[in-house]
This record gives sequence, C-alpha cells and structure tokens, in this order.
Amino acid sequence: MEKHFYMFIVCALMSLHLLLVQGARQGQDIKCGACRALVDEMDWAISQIDPKKMIQTGSFRINPDGSQSVPFSRSESHLLELMEEVCEKMKDYGELVDPATNRKTYVRHTSRDGTAMDLSDVAFDSRVSSSLKFACETIVEQHEDELIEFFAHETDNVKDKLCSKRTDLCDHALKIPHDEL
Repeated sequence: MEKHFYMFIVCALMSLHLLLVQGARQGQDIKCGACRALVDEMDWAISQIDPKKMIQTGSFRINPDGSQSVPFSRSESHLLELMEEVCEKMKDYGELVDPATNRKTYVRHTSRDGTAMDLSDVAFDSRVSSSLKFACETIVEQHEDELIEFFAHETDNVKDKLCSKRTDLCDHALKIPHDEL
C-alpha cells in the first residue's frame, strides 16, 4: 500500500512539473510573439512616414550637413507616439500552432492592404488577443529605452536583435523564419 502511495506522489509531481514547463513555454511564446508583432507594427508605421519629413532636435548635435534635424519617422517623439498605440494592433493577430513542435506563433489575420489571406490554420480567440496586448504593454513599459534606441537607429533584422539578443524574450527566435511572426 505504501509503495502505491509513493508511486502516486511521484506521478503527480512529474505531471505538475510537465504542466509548469509547458505553461512557462506558452508564456514565453506569447511574450516572443508580442515582441515580434510589436516590431512588425512599429516598422510598418515608420515606413508609412515620408522619409524626407524632418524634425528639429532639441540637442546641440549638428549633422554633417550642418543641420540640427533628424527624420521625423525615427524621432523620439514620433516613436513614443507610436508606442502608445502599437499594442492596440494586437487585436489583428491570431494564433498559429506548429504541429511538429507545438510552438505557437502569432500572425496578422487582417491584411493592411485588403488582400485575401490564408487563415485556415489560424485560431481567433479574444483571450489570445488580450494576452498579446498585455504582453506588448509589458514589453513597452519594461523596454521603452531599448525600443527607442533600436527604432531610432537600427533598420536591419530588428526582430532578432531586439527580441532575442537584447531582451531575451525569444530564446527560439533564431529558428523562426524572418517572414514569420
């Protein structure tokens, strides 16, 4: 009888451990997905601004051409404005589960240009949108300085540089193709 009790305890602890590991991985998937979606949304919003539009800086830094202006699209004031609104865009994302790895990724289910999208494997769930929005807001709050720094200066491979290397939100991001969230 005592032997069965110990076996039951061991099985229960193993099940609990598995649930905790799986829950942690799902939490990481949400954080990573939110970071990658945030980068996509910020990049898109920045790309919509005329690159010739400039803004005067309040610093004494002078550009090589003698001006004291920077592109408006990558100015701190514009980036702060974008960061206030970017997490609302998480409602446009759905969950896609990789059947081989069971990892979750998040994809836009609303096209920006009105073209039809293949959404056959995408799950739409308000809990997913809420979780992504909360994760996005947390990222913006905790990493505001890094976000401004990256979007003000970096243009290449921001997803991996910011979401993996700088913030460690995506430990598996280097295995995700760049065109996928």
